[in-house]
Amino acid sequence: MRKKVVSMFSVILVLLVALTGCGTTSSSSGTAKNEILYWNPFVGPDGENMKQIVNEYNKTNPKYKIKNVSYKDSDMYKKIPTVVNSGKGIPDLTIVHAERIKQFVDNDLLTPYDNLLANYPEIKSENYVPAGWNIGDINGSRYSVPLDVHSFVMYYNKDLLEKYAPNALDDNVITFDEIRAAGEKSKKDNITGVGITWTRPIFLSIYNQLGGDITSDGETPTLNTPEAKEALQLLKGLVDDKIANKDGEDPAQLFKSGKAIFYPEGIWMQNSLNEAKNLNWGLTIFPQISPDKIVNWTSSHQFVMFNDKNRSEEKTKGIMDFIDYVRENSLPWAQAGQNPAALAILESPEYKKLPQAFLIEDPELQKTLKIFDYKYNGFAAEEIDKLVGDAIYGKLDIDKGLKTAQKAVEDKIATNNKR
Repeated sequence: MRKKVVSMFSVILVLLVALTGCGTTSSSSGTAKNEILYWNPFVGPDGENMKQIVNEYNKTNPKYKIKNVSYKDSDMYKKIPTVVNSGKGIPDLTIVHAERIKQFVDNDLLTPYDNLLANYPEIKSENYVPAGWNIGDINGSRYSVPLDVHSFVMYYNKDLLEKYAPNALDDNVITFDEIRAAGEKSKKDNITGVGITWTRPIFLSIYNQLGGDITSDGETPTLNTPEAKEALQLLKGLVDDKIANKDGEDPAQLFKSGKAIFYPEGIWMQNSLNEAKNLNWGLTIFPQISPDKIVNWTSSHQFVMFNDKNRSEEKTKGIMDFIDYVRENSLPWAQAGQNPAALAILESPEYKKLPQAFLIEDPELQKTLKIFDYKYNGFAAEEIDKLVGDAIYGKLDIDKGLKTAQKAVEDKIATNNKR
């Protein structure tokens, strides 16, 4: 009897081993054989909208279903070089920020789309917002396909605008002079003119309006310039003259509570404002120095494929099928407060009702979307984040701050290029 039990156990063990060998799970990636591992940085509320898109795609019963995995962006960017260099657990498809693409290409981490697009004729420049599409074309090859173009614009309190600047939007452009004039009137009533929110896009938008940019040749940083100084002085003037919020005050709370007229922020913040009670808000382009040159700081989430020698042609086709599906089915992403990059969204009546749609509906406004695609953007952004707030709130001398920021970026580039 004991021999029979041992013999039966041995047969079962052999069967289990055989079944394991035929299984559908990859030990390196944790994905099933017919799954596409999809990494993205959508850990906030917009992550639910991306899950909706993925779930709806998977319901179409594709040969390769999408396995959605979201990471905090800083964690994701740390993981990417490790997994690509190890060759294990490499995501099949990844969403990255547009500003990262040039450095990924320089480090030879990305697989181009060039040989794939012939079979997907609708994935082409004419069908996407130019700012989002053009960023993926590097040295004559296409390394990314855009999901969206998300811009830094300006919200305004409709009731306070009517009271303090009733004609400011007559030309659809609110200038900093108009903000200052409104703020001079409103501060007597303890109403803040404008909130200082995310300082990086605020500074960069103004800097570019003045003719500046973070690089002049794609390699050398250009932060210590007269235009950069003028941008910081403009913002510091708003603080010093009590047109902007005080250091330490929460501009979001001021705006939500009806204590601020203007609130520059991203188009993705509108769902948060909808939660505020009795707030009658509108949305327009970022404030301008002059209506003659309009700049709206913009970034873009982009689909990329990191190099993986084990990715099959069939799986790659599955990736392209998903990207093509998103091109025509991105309304849930728009409902998360984003602007899809695929112009097919303009065929959706639901999209046209959304506040941010005006940026894409108007081809002229599409041209104002400025992505700072410097390959060392990460280094520049780190120093701008350190610089701007301290400089405009009087904690740091502007000239000294610009000089320090310039040298810090130069040093980081030099260190990076020695590797």
